[in-house]
Amino acid sequence: MRESSGVVESVVVVGSRGSALARAQVREMVERWEREVPGVRFVRRVITEAGDADRSTPTVAGVTRRAGASAFSSRQEAALVRGEVDVVVHCLKDLPTSPSPGTVLLRTPGPREDVRDALCGATLAGLPTGARVGTGSTRRVAQLLALRPDLEVVPVRGNVPARLARIRTLDAVVLAAAGLHRLGLADEITEYLDPEAYPPAPGQGALAVQVREDSEAARLLAASGDAATDAEVRAERVLLAELHGGCSVPLGTWTSRPSPTRLRLHAAVTSPDGSRQIAATAEGPAAEPAQLARTVADRLLAQGAARILAAATG
Repeated sequence: MRESSGVVESVVVVGSRGSALARAQVREMVERWEREVPGVRFVRRVITEAGDADRSTPTVAGVTRRAGASAFSSRQEAALVRGEVDVVVHCLKDLPTSPSPGTVLLRTPGPREDVRDALCGATLAGLPTGARVGTGSTRRVAQLLALRPDLEVVPVRGNVPARLARIRTLDAVVLAAAGLHRLGLADEITEYLDPEAYPPAPGQGALAVQVREDSEAARLLAASGDAATDAEVRAERVLLAELHGGCSVPLGTWTSRPSPTRLRLHAAVTSPDGSRQIAATAEGPAAEPAQLARTVADRLLAQGAARILAAATG
């Protein structure tokens, strides 16, 4: 803290990745906090993750493979634990289901951005036989091949503008609609993919606010977040944890609201080559997202999800 003109000002250091999307996400949160938490000055610090620095990761079956989601969150979490930053803003889908010891996620901010994946450069039906489509996601590869086994899926990496630029050499690329919206690039979207047939990554479209337990930042920002959004993403992340998955598994989930007090969780697990896909759906009270997730997990496991996930990560 420091005192200026008789006013005590708290300084909160906000860590994030250095991409344009990460800057947009931090700006979104800081603008909200500045309205909601007076007397606090927010300072941003960029942390380069392994997934940002290394673009030469080997691929398996054309899919980038890393140990879970840590390639895009572990250095930020380490900086938080060491006290180099006070809060970290993440894409929720990049976070492991268990944050680093000594840290906690605050209630998920809302409203959530568009959860859907988006095709840029063409529509799925309009792609010719053998078209080349770019993505670096195991899940997206599997789901694309399940819908269009004739496609050639090409691994692409980099930040959103870099992947979007690959349209010059490919027929289309698949990106998260949320990132395109946050960067003002929604006009690049040629088709939103139906989340029922093409369920997105757990937590897609949502932000995560991570702090140290019992810290001043945790106290200052405790009231932020949205209960409805938090329940939706909690269902998806508990499902991911129940299936022992990370960002490299071909699991898609989509939570919707049949009514203000009910949640509907839909999920699909797809083999990496798209030849087999199993799905499950359940509905339950919005106040019990974890139980809903376990119900869907049990239904997927009863259909053989464990074998598909083991083959995808083995």
